[in-house]
Amino acid sequence: MITQPLSGTPETTQQAVLLYLKRHGEMTIGELCDVLNITSMAVRRHISGLMQEGLVLSRMVKQSRGRPTYKYSLSEKAESLFPSGMQTLAVELLDMVFEESGHKGVMKLLERRNEKRAARLLSRVEGKSLEDRVVEVAKIFSEDGYMTEWEKLPDGNFFIFQRHCALHDLAHKYRQLCALEPQLMETLLGVKVTREKYMLQNDPVCGYLVKRAG
Repeated sequence: MITQPLSGTPETTQQAVLLYLKRHGEMTIGELCDVLNITSMAVRRHISGLMQEGLVLSRMVKQSRGRPTYKYSLSEKAESLFPSGMQTLAVELLDMVFEESGHKGVMKLLERRNEKRAARLLSRVEGKSLEDRVVEVAKIFSEDGYMTEWEKLPDGNFFIFQRHCALHDLAHKYRQLCALEPQLMETLLGVKVTREKYMLQNDPVCGYLVKRAG
């Protein structure tokens, strides 16, 4: 049974399965075989155990020809196994602000925190090209537990993926937090950032389109 928080370095095959599902959203048995370098029978055994623990979900996908395939993803329960910071304390503090000042007070506090954070981080991106800034922004969010990756698109724009929400439970209650992430990215990147995928709308990742200026 898996009860300990997961980091980027798995200690068991089952932990590795969970980490790969976290990074990729959904995977088939064959895809897991390829990355884990073990047999399909072994993968099925690990998946079965994780499903019994309520950590993994399955979804049948019909094929144009032949038998349907199954894709596997993490359950809500599995989210608690990933580092998420001091969410309980944060929720309590925001609840206190909400009781005193309502949603406006919460937003004002969060925006002030975002501004201070941006001012502190700007030195890490100053003088860099847009691509180097994207690399640094992905690194910054990964340091905060967001499992962030990026890719350069054929049109020269960029896409930033967050495979894990470090403030998942907090964001469920205070979605104002989610509006601040693209704002912080825009400040650090100096260009327009648009959220294209959103975990709280059942997407497997939060995804942001970064458009070059001009």
